[in-house]
Amino acid sequence: MFREMRLKRQQMAPEEAAEVLKKGTSGVLALAGDEGYPYAVPLSYVYDEQEGTIIFHSAKSGHKIDAVRRDGKASFCVVGQDQVVPAVYTTYYRSVTVFGKMRILETDEEKRAAIEKLAVKYAPDDSEENRNQAIRREWKGLCVLEMRVEHMTGKKASELL
Repeated sequence: MFREMRLKRQQMAPEEAAEVLKKGTSGVLALAGDEGYPYAVPLSYVYDEQEGTIIFHSAKSGHKIDAVRRDGKASFCVVGQDQVVPAVYTTYYRSVTVFGKMRILETDEEKRAAIEKLAVKYAPDDSEENRNQAIRREWKGLCVLEMRVEHMTGKKASELL
């Protein structure tokens, strides 16, 4: 169902691709947007390797939510390294692309558990009290999205092999 990578020798091992996802701080989520136009939006995220999911937060309405409701199929790309090397007209890069299906988390329990993972990733040294206060403050307008990973590939520059 998913295409094989054309330049197989540049394909990362699954563990290396997962590491890029774990360490990354932002990526671009691509969805089927309005009128058949692709809709790609940069987002913060957390990768839950154990669950095989990627979690995003969102407002409860807007282009992204409309697209997810219309068609949950999505791709998500994270660039883990992007070093331009002008002397040799190349870029030393590492990137990961994930394909999967999106869903809006509905229950307060799953929403709370997911937003906690995001909060811990981006503010790991914050106190539990501050984290809980921030979550309570944003809760009313908060929507949490989950992407179930169906396929993942990582690719790196041949100079990094």
